[in-house]
Amino acid sequence: MKIVVTGGTGFIGRPLCRLLSTNGHDVILITRQSDLRPAPIDAGVTSVRWDGITRGSWEHALNGAGAVINLAGEPIADRRWTAARKKAIVQSRVGTTRLLVDACASLPSVPPVLINGSAIGYYGPRGDALLHEDADIGSGFLADLCRDWEQAAIAGEQLGMRVVRVRIGMVLGLEGGALPRMLFPFRLFLGGPIASGTQWVSWIHLEDLARLLQWTVTTASVTGAVNAVSPHPIHMQEFATTLGKILGRPSWLPVPGFVLRVALGELSTLLTTGQRVDPSVALKAGFTFWYPHLLPALSEIFHGAS
Repeated sequence: MKIVVTGGTGFIGRPLCRLLSTNGHDVILITRQSDLRPAPIDAGVTSVRWDGITRGSWEHALNGAGAVINLAGEPIADRRWTAARKKAIVQSRVGTTRLLVDACASLPSVPPVLINGSAIGYYGPRGDALLHEDADIGSGFLADLCRDWEQAAIAGEQLGMRVVRVRIGMVLGLEGGALPRMLFPFRLFLGGPIASGTQWVSWIHLEDLARLLQWTVTTASVTGAVNAVSPHPIHMQEFATTLGKILGRPSWLPVPGFVLRVALGELSTLLTTGQRVDPSVALKAGFTFWYPHLLPALSEIFHGAS
């Protein structure tokens, strides 16, 4: 089918667009980038420019699409959460999603499916509670952001769209996300857990995430919230131990929480608190994870072996 993707030049979007194209879909990438060289994706993907803020000719790309996948948004974890930074993050997700839905409303042929990115930050810090998709919303900046982000997408249901809100956990890959930033201390033999190490890490291999996003497009029975995480979350201590094992490095030196708070401010909550999230909807609907356990997932990422 014709699938329109926003945010397709990012860490998650690039392998997703490649997967969609490889599987025979006609992919149209709506992007703010003016120069896509070197090409981020394989042949078979065409691009259309937008600014993510205003209506324009880019809307024609949506007409007749079988699905829209919205992954647009400023990076959340690349710098401190100043007031200006928070405003940019909200606009790039909530504002952009509203713009996209408004554009769909004006089309002669409304796309029947909207797959919208979200995050497990929706649940807020929850200790050891096992969180399914029907769990209550948490508190804090990320929870508020995800609530408004998802509400902007839900407006598409009034247009007759099947809306799927994909709550993404820690995505593991070497081209972006948290993993590359965790490697430096390990390579200096200074690696270890962050803060107490007792916080939960709900993670997913990048390849599984791309497959899951494609699966939500083609699985008509799936609607509403979908947790995009491995079925086996682990504690930060075990995550660090497993990473050290893969790298052949010790993992005994913890990073104190107060150091992170001084360095990162409110952003440190991403690392010092966690959620124990379960992908109930995906599992019950028949999705199969290729990398459900951390050790094989990291082995594939670093050594190309499952």
